[in-house]
Formats: sequence, C-alpha cells, structure tokens
Amino acid sequence: MYEGVQFVQIHDLKPNPGARKKAKRVGRGIGSGLGKTSTRGHKGQKARSGGAKGPGFEGGQMPLQRRLPKRGFTNTFGTEYTVVNLDRLDAVFEANTEVTPELLLETGVIKKIGDGVKVLGKGEVTKPFVVKAHRFSKSAVEKIEAAGGKAQVI
Repeated sequence: MYEGVQFVQIHDLKPNPGARKKAKRVGRGIGSGLGKTSTRGHKGQKARSGGAKGPGFEGGQMPLQRRLPKRGFTNTFGTEYTVVNLDRLDAVFEANTEVTPELLLETGVIKKIGDGVKVLGKGEVTKPFVVKAHRFSKSAVEKIEAAGGKAQVI
C-alpha cells in the first residue's frame, strides 16, 4: 500500500545545522583563551562572586522604592460592584425583557459580574423592564417603576 514511501522516524530527527551551540567553558586555563578572569574583566563589584546587584539597586543610594511613602490599604471586606446605567439598558434591550446579570454579561453590557451588579439612574427609561440586580440606586428604582417596570434585588 505504501510502497516506496519513507516515513520519518524519531531516531532520524536531528536539529538544523547551527541551531545548537556548545556552551562556553570558562576558567579552563590560558590555552583555552577563556582562562584567568573568565570573561569577567578586571576586579570591581561585577567581577566578584555574587556581585550582581538586583533591579532597583542604585549604588548604595536609598532606592526610589524606599524613598516614596506607602499609601492606602486593601479592604479585605470591601465589595466592588459592576455598575450599569439605565440609559445603557434602554439602548440595548427590548420592552418587557427580564434583565439579569447573566444576560448583561452575555450581551456584552458588562465585562464581569464581580461581587455583584449595581444599577444606577443615569439616563431615561422609555420601556418597561424587569431588572434583577444586587443593588439599585433610589433614582434607578424610581425611573424603572415610572416606566412600568420592576426592580428586583437578588
């Protein structure tokens, strides 16, 4: 069936010419050309063992990272809501739609749900909606209900 066809086998594979390079062996005597200082130059901090200083080292001067003051803190109990305004809901959804955080995510109105979704009252509502979210502003609830919709807290 495969007469005259040669298959590549794992033991036939080898790297392309010039793809692999021999390691530079330093400190192996004068004859090697890489003896004595072993490519480190003469004396100085960088010629010493362990002499390379890390990023942010400024020659002994107080580093910028330590000169600047520390500010603020991270509140481990804080909640960060994803915010949606009413004008956005009015533009995207049809009348009598049940708007949920999952639907907002699917339609691309929000990028992530996070700790929850909060609906704010910016803009006007012309259609009735049933909006389900984790939080609502007072103005958002008033506008949704004035348009004939419902605001439900999940």
